[in-house]
Amino acid sequence: MYKVNCLNPIAKCGLERLPEGYQIVEDFGEAQAVLVRSASMHELELPGGLLAVARAGAGVNNIPLDKCADRGIVVFNTPGANANGVKELTLAGLFLAARDIVGGAEWVKANKADENIGKTVEKAKKAFAGGEIAGKKLGVIGLGAIGVKVANAAVSLGMEVYGYDPYLSANAAWNLRSVVKHAQTPEEIYEICDYITVHVPLLDATRGMLNKEAFGQMKDGVVILNFARDLLVNDDDMEQALKSGKVRKYVTDFPNAKTANMEGVLAIPHLGASTEESEDNCAVMACDELTDYLENGNIRNSVNYPACDLGVKKSVCRVAVFGKGGENVLGQVSAALSELGVSIQAIAGNSKGGLSYTLADVDKTLCDGCVEKLRQVDGVFQVRVM
Repeated sequence: MYKVNCLNPIAKCGLERLPEGYQIVEDFGEAQAVLVRSASMHELELPGGLLAVARAGAGVNNIPLDKCADRGIVVFNTPGANANGVKELTLAGLFLAARDIVGGAEWVKANKADENIGKTVEKAKKAFAGGEIAGKKLGVIGLGAIGVKVANAAVSLGMEVYGYDPYLSANAAWNLRSVVKHAQTPEEIYEICDYITVHVPLLDATRGMLNKEAFGQMKDGVVILNFARDLLVNDDDMEQALKSGKVRKYVTDFPNAKTANMEGVLAIPHLGASTEESEDNCAVMACDELTDYLENGNIRNSVNYPACDLGVKKSVCRVAVFGKGGENVLGQVSAALSELGVSIQAIAGNSKGGLSYTLADVDKTLCDGCVEKLRQVDGVFQVRVM
């Protein structure tokens, strides 16, 4: 029924959820739907028949969102599916920064031939002594699915937790423990917290947000944890902050040529979502989103198109209409269908970022002429019939 290309290996438990008749194809050019994890799509020529891209993960900086939006290609991600895996690694980074566990383990490995290591270690261990996190202040910037889990877990560990997120969703607010203190600005967190962890997407507004200016407002000896995106931190400024002692330790899940060679950096090889459970959850969620869109036209968790849902398709025909601008596309689509003598059984629409999406269940299959009539509606640039 539909041809699906996997740009990265996708967990079997996800692919098994694709309906019978779906074909996994090796040729990207044949794809009507794409499943992707980390592979970059920016340099790829998008197939003419491509309808949707599903990212088995949260970040979508490897996908040309605007290019897809302009062609009516819906891009999905899987927010929250890997949240627990990233949360657990963030907590591991917190402990590794508080106690020099890595340095101590490396000392043991380097001295493993010492027959008296049991005694020698008692003199050497003071070099790796650290502090406890209980009672310390943790600032969590970004309270999405991951940030909320980190904040709640840190409360359970006895930390005093501050959270900042100007776009806090109602669902996240309900899940956030009441003792987490609400910071009005990032600067509040910078000024008082001993540990700061970031869990925000990479946008123009967040790129390089942890920089010289931000470090200058922080406590001396602060620990920074970055398990979100590499480019949220200005590496040159971080290097200077580490040398001056302003930042005591930088824990990142995104090593690069610079951070891998910087003193004071604990770099982990991008393991945040690299658990079997996370990969399975992401694959299942991505395949479910893709199937619901291809079969029913429903959109949920899209990063370039608005959410819209008419449930499982039971009508003779369902039509999806893609529009641009601020025009009342839903109203005009409804009027156009009426002029064509088509009875509307259900209709829904939504807009996001200058794009609109309308779904309508109608009582008969639309002919080519009807589809062309819908394409002539002001603002409409794509029509899909199911």
